[in-house]
Amino acid sequence: MANKILVVDDEEIIRDSLFYILEKEGYQVDKAENGKTAYEKILANHFDLVITDIEMPLMKGTELLEKIKTINFQTSVIIITAFGSLDTAITALRNGANDYILKPVEFDELIIKVQRLFEVKDLLSENKILREEIHRKYDFENIVGKSASIKKIYEMIEAVAETDSTVLISGNSGTGKELVARALHYKSHRKNKPFIAVNCGAISENLIESELFGHKKGAFTGAISDKEGYMKAANGGTLFLDEISEMPPQLQVKLLRAIQEKEYTPVGTTISLPVNARFITTTNRNLEEEVKAGRFREDLYYRINVIDIHLPSLKEREEDIPLLADHFLDKYRKELNKNIKGIDNEAMRAIMSHEWKGEVRELENVIERAVIFCKSDLITIQELPASFKPKADEYDFSFNGSLDESVRKFERDFILRALESNENNKEKTADALKVGLSTLYRKLKELDIKI
Repeated sequence: MANKILVVDDEEIIRDSLFYILEKEGYQVDKAENGKTAYEKILANHFDLVITDIEMPLMKGTELLEKIKTINFQTSVIIITAFGSLDTAITALRNGANDYILKPVEFDELIIKVQRLFEVKDLLSENKILREEIHRKYDFENIVGKSASIKKIYEMIEAVAETDSTVLISGNSGTGKELVARALHYKSHRKNKPFIAVNCGAISENLIESELFGHKKGAFTGAISDKEGYMKAANGGTLFLDEISEMPPQLQVKLLRAIQEKEYTPVGTTISLPVNARFITTTNRNLEEEVKAGRFREDLYYRINVIDIHLPSLKEREEDIPLLADHFLDKYRKELNKNIKGIDNEAMRAIMSHEWKGEVRELENVIERAVIFCKSDLITIQELPASFKPKADEYDFSFNGSLDESVRKFERDFILRALESNENNKEKTADALKVGLSTLYRKLKELDIKI
C-alpha cells in the first residue's frame, strides 16, 4: 500500500506542484491550504508524512507540528522554510520534525528526502517487529510446563529479572539453562541491549582471556590489531557465561574483579575499562564440589551465586513431558509444513517411560525426527528411534534402582497398557486386571497415573 502524504501550504502553486510531483512518484497525496484545515484532515485520516510550510494563516506549521506529535507520534513531518526562517526550522527539528527543506523547493531534493525518510521508517518498523519477535521467543512464558518445580522457575524469573544481581543457573545439560538466561534478559530493563553468550568450554585456554577481555595490538604473537572482547560487546546488556566451571583458574581472578569492581583490563595493557553488564552463569557440575577440589575459586563461586536457579531434570517433572512433546510437535509441524494432529497413545507411553539422558534437548530432537518421518495424522511408535520400540514378549529387567522402584515401574507400565487396551475405561480395566475398582483408583493415585 502506498504511503499517504499530506501537503500543507497557503501558496496554491507550491501546494499543487508538490501534489503533482509526489503523486507521480506513486504516493497517495492529499493537500490543505492552511494548518487548521490540515489538522482537521489529520484527525479524520491517518497520514504517514506531512509536508508543511511554517508561515500560514489560521495555524502556523510549528503549531501544526505540536498537534501532530500530540495525537500521532508515528506521523513524520518535513518543514518547508525560507532561508531567513532557518532558526525556526531548527527549533522545529528539536520539537520533533524529521527534516526540513528550503524555499524555493528543489523537487529532486524533496523526492530524495521523502524516499530516505520512508526507508528509515521501514527499517525501524522491521527492527521493532524483530525485537518483539525475539522478546516473544525468549519470554519466560515459552518455558513449557505446569509442574510445581517449573512453576517455581517462573516465579524466580519474575522476581529477579529486573535486578542486576548475578545469577547462577544449574542443572543437567539439555534442561534449558540458556533459555532461562535469555528470559531473564528479555524481562529486564536491559532487554534492548546486547545479550552476549559465551561457551567457556568451547574456547581454547590460550584464547579465552583475549576473547573475553579483548587485547591490544602486539599483546601476543598473532595480535595484529586491537580487539574488543565479549566484555565490551555486552556493555549495557547481559554477559552469559555458559559452563563457567570450564573457565581456567587464572582467568577466574580477572572475572571476579570484573564482577566485583565493575572494571577489567584488556590483554597487553594496564588501563582498566569500566563494564556495565549483568552476569549470568551456568554449570552442569556441582560447583561446591569443584571448590572443595580446588578447581574453582571459592570467592568467585559466592560472587556468581547471589541467586541460584536450579533447573529440574525431566525425571523430576514427568508430568511436563506430554506438554513439551506437544510444544515441539507444534513447532516442527509448522516449520516442516506437516499436517500432524498429535501423538498416539502407544508412542506417548514410550516417550513417557523413556530415560531422557539428554533432557529437553533430546526430547526436542526425537520429536523433530518423528515429524520428519511421519506420513499420517498421528505420530506412532514407528516414527520414534529404535530404542523406543519394545522387543516382542520381553520386558526390561535391567538391574537399575531398588526392587521397590522396579516393581513400581512394572506396575505403572502394566496398568497403563491395560488402560490403553480398554480405551481408558476404568471399570473394564479393573475387570481385566481382576481387581476391585477401588483398588484400581488407589493404584492410579499411588503411581501418579493421570487420565
